[in-house]
Order: sequence, then C-alpha cells, then structure tokens
Amino acid sequence: MVITPGHRADCTQFEPVTEKIRVPRKGRGRPRRTPCSVSADRAYSNRKIRAYLRSRGIRHVIPEKKAHKAARLRRGSRGGRPCDFDAARYKKRNTVERAINKTSSHLVSLR
Repeated sequence: MVITPGHRADCTQFEPVTEKIRVPRKGRGRPRRTPCSVSADRAYSNRKIRAYLRSRGIRHVIPEKKAHKAARLRRGSRGGRPCDFDAARYKKRNTVERAINKTSSHLVSLR
C-alpha cells in the first residue's frame, strides 16, 4: 500500500506498487513476482500502464476510457486494435474493491 497526497493521481504509483507484489506459491519455493492478471478501473486505462503490463506478460482487465476509444476510432486503421476486455472478470473486481473499502472504513472509524 502506498499513500499519496489527495491531489495526486493513484495511477502514478501503479508501477512501484506492482513491483512490490509477491505471490506466495503453494508448497515450497520463492514467491512469484508477477501476478497472473490485474483488474483495475478506468483511471488506470492509459498507454503507459498497458505497455508496462504487456512488457511483464501480465494479463489485464481494464476498461477503455470513452475518449480513448473515440480517438482510436477517429484514426481508423491507424488507431490500433481495441483493448481486450472481459466483462465477467471485471465484474468480480467489485467484490475485492468492496472488501478494501470495508477495511479502510473500519480503520478510519478506529481513529
């Protein structure tokens, strides 16, 4: 977890947080440093984050921003391919987000 000032975008800390991930293995062995996949909301939908995830071979479920989609379509064949998006997997992200919100609200109420 990284705490940033309120005026700073969360996506600026995506790479440092991802670099610190350690996924425990079942049984023996060092933890993996690469998760199987990442799910995030539209705030993390930018070229830099998508390129970073591709370079590390991490699958992702991040919806494309409407403005990005419109710009891509405007460019026609030079606009590139649409982002691969699995709506069913993205729906499951909500469960994790609610659990984090519950935990953080509990921490705030302890103050």
